[in-house]
Formats: sequence, C-alpha cells, structure tokens
Amino acid sequence: MVKYNFSGQAALVTGAGSGMGLTTAKAFAEAGASVAMADINDGAKRAAEELSAAGHNVIAINCDVADEDQVRAMIEQTVSTFGRLDFAFNNAGVMQTNKFTSEMSSEEWDRVQSVNLRGVWLCLKYELKHMEQQGSGSVVNCSSVGGFVTTAGLGGYISSKHGVIGLTKTAAVEYAPKGIRVNAVCPGTIRTSMVESMLNSEGFSMEEFVRLIPLGRLGRPEEISNAVLWLCSSDASYMIGHALPIDGGLLVI
Repeated sequence: MVKYNFSGQAALVTGAGSGMGLTTAKAFAEAGASVAMADINDGAKRAAEELSAAGHNVIAINCDVADEDQVRAMIEQTVSTFGRLDFAFNNAGVMQTNKFTSEMSSEEWDRVQSVNLRGVWLCLKYELKHMEQQGSGSVVNCSSVGGFVTTAGLGGYISSKHGVIGLTKTAAVEYAPKGIRVNAVCPGTIRTSMVESMLNSEGFSMEEFVRLIPLGRLGRPEEISNAVLWLCSSDASYMIGHALPIDGGLLVI
C-alpha cells in the first residue's frame, strides 16, 4: 500500500476491536498518527496494548456509539489526550437476522438503526463540532454495497446503510466550506468475523457466496483500510461526499 505520513495528527476509529476497524486503526498508527481505538467490547483494549508496546501512541476507549453521552465523552477523551482530531473512521456497525420486513421485530429494527445510522450521526455530530473549531479534518463513514442495492430479508440493515450515504452527502456539503471533508466507503463482502458468522447463520457456504463476486474472492480488511487512509490523505483533497464501493465487482453486475 501507499505509505502515508500522518505524524503529528490524530485519528479516531470506532468498531476498532476487530475486522476493518482494527485493520484501519493499525494502518493509521503505522502511518504515524496517534489513534483512539473505540469499541463496545474489549478487543480494542487488547489491540491498543499491543500497538502501544510496539511504540505507537494509541489509546482504547469503551464506547457504545448509540449512546450520546458515551460518544460525547469519546470525542472529549480523544481530543484531551492528543490535543486534536484530524481523521475519523465511523465504522461500528451490526448485522440483522435474515427476516422479511413484516417479520422483523421493532426491537431488532431499533437496535440496527441505533448503531448503524444513529451511531454514525452521533459520531459525526461531535467530531464535526471539534473539527469546525480546529478548521480542518476528514471523516470517513462506513456504509456498504447495501447502501446502493437491496437484499430480501435485510430491510433494517439495508435502510441503515442507505441512510449513512444520505447523511454523508449532507454533512459533506455542509462542512466543505469549513475545511472538513466527509466521505464514505461502501465495502462489499469482506472476510471478517461478522461476515463469516452471517454466512454460517444463514446456511450459506463461502464457496457459494464467492461465486457471486466477479473478482472471485472475498475482500480483505486491508483493502478497506487502504481506501480509508487515502480518503483522509491530501491525495484525496478534492473528494467530497463520495460513497466509494470496494466490492470486487458486485455492483457492476
């Protein structure tokens, strides 16, 4: 991958305990950034300890992104620790069980929306407040190829990811004049524990799913982190409000 130099800058990654979030947090740290790794579980804490032992300036924050007080505190801790916030990857998300629209419970609907859409909005709300005072910043939200198309049985998830793209575009035009860029990545099927659990629970084999992808394989978390770092870098300085599919060709067919 391209090697960036983010020394003297600070990044926040949510859902940093595993998968794409963990890989992106590591990539920011290896590029020299100070990194706040946030997650609702202990995975981020363990990873932060390893990165700190390797000489990186990293902290772990326990945060439920659906809780406004916790999100506010997460941003405050990041800024108080590092003195600034230059980059954010709003990645935390959950999947729903496969159920048709009329069969989905209101409790599961609320759970999916509260993390996938409300959580992104809350993170944006407090990140943008600080970045506006700072006069600069770049935010990348995590949507999905599900933000462009649909799949039967995933109405809650699909609607949340469509919402992330709409929110990204709106925030982008609001904050571009203030020196802040907001974009989104839209991963296809990436080899993470969440995707593997989803496939197993729905009775799909990995081989069956791979046959649907023109490139003939699942994506790697590093292929998402590469895009996130690029969108945050000066190489993408003219990118505003873009929703970037990284999907092995799923949206082409």
